[in-house]
Amino acid sequence: MLSRTFKAFQYPNFRLLWAGACTSSIGTWMQEIAQNWLVLEMTKSPFLLGLDAFLGDIPIFLFSLVGGVLSDRMDRRILLLGSQFVQMVSALTLAILIGTHHIQVWHILLSSFVVGTAQAFGGPAYSALVPSLVDKEDLPNAIALNSIQFNLARVVGPVLGGLALQYAGGAWCFGLNALSFVAVIFSLLKLNIDFKPARTSDSILTGVKQGISFIRQQGAMETLIGIAFFMTLLAVPTITFLPVFAKDVFHQNAMTYTLFLVCSGLGSITGALTVATLGNIANKGRIALAMLIALGFGIVAFAQSTSVVLSCALLFVTGAVLMCAFAMIASLVQLITPNDMRGRVMSVYNVAFRGGMPFGSILTGRLVPILTAPFVLLVNGVVLAVLGAYFLLVQRKVAKL
Repeated sequence: MLSRTFKAFQYPNFRLLWAGACTSSIGTWMQEIAQNWLVLEMTKSPFLLGLDAFLGDIPIFLFSLVGGVLSDRMDRRILLLGSQFVQMVSALTLAILIGTHHIQVWHILLSSFVVGTAQAFGGPAYSALVPSLVDKEDLPNAIALNSIQFNLARVVGPVLGGLALQYAGGAWCFGLNALSFVAVIFSLLKLNIDFKPARTSDSILTGVKQGISFIRQQGAMETLIGIAFFMTLLAVPTITFLPVFAKDVFHQNAMTYTLFLVCSGLGSITGALTVATLGNIANKGRIALAMLIALGFGIVAFAQSTSVVLSCALLFVTGAVLMCAFAMIASLVQLITPNDMRGRVMSVYNVAFRGGMPFGSILTGRLVPILTAPFVLLVNGVVLAVLGAYFLLVQRKVAKL
């Protein structure tokens, strides 16, 4: 079972990239917890907390299609290296501003937009690079293991970030994140891959159109991308607004927020390990939609919880089913797509998957002060469950995959 679960680690290039990305993701989550808490402490505004998340994610929506075309036309490592350098400099700049007591909210908001822009170009390149490191039959396992590194970082990063924030100050969280980018930059420089992009004189706009045209010809692909958008639009605000639940609903401190993130991350690791163990199984579409329905009910239950312990348990469950749904949907998209189109297709997928986050965050941030956080998340959960049931029972293109 262990051999099947961690099969993609048999590939040296995948192991190298996984280790570098995991280290960097731990640093990113250390900064995430400090940044969210800092914005809420400085402004006392859930709206600005949502705006910060919006500015971090909206560049994905705006620029990922261009990033996808570039990742099919140049060395994907070069594109990724540029993205990592920009993010490292942004984190270091904020660390200095916080350490010298010159930090203002607009600095954080601007940095979020810059980092999001870098990720808009690096994200499609990373998504397109991973499948070239393993054989096709091991791709679902690689995607699941890649999710594990991200969610392992969601567990370790907030714990380290919460401790650093509590005992050393926020500047250390940002500084250590800047340092963590050295690991992924090193791994990218050491990769040995054989991807030679085809020469073309087509414009970037033509490349974008080719990607969209390919998606429209694949039947269920459009529905998969639509599900990815609504999944993040409705589910990710649960994570974004955990500081509000910790501070305003349960009247606790940053360590409770850290505990919430850790429970969600542990659930996601469990979900990703489950998918990795299952491997390239049949009926991925039906399983993904069933997980989507379970996710909706889990969010509803979390929104109504009045117990920190119960909320932690529910965050574990929702993290697990969210990761199962995500890994199944991402595997289906990757398996359908040929390598020479992968950057463009994954850029459209990233626009949908990451594009739902800023709109969900800004909308939820606007509604929370009016309707309360529990009520807004309750509605999100209900809508998510209904959508999952619709695609499972009525519009069944994905359910047949």
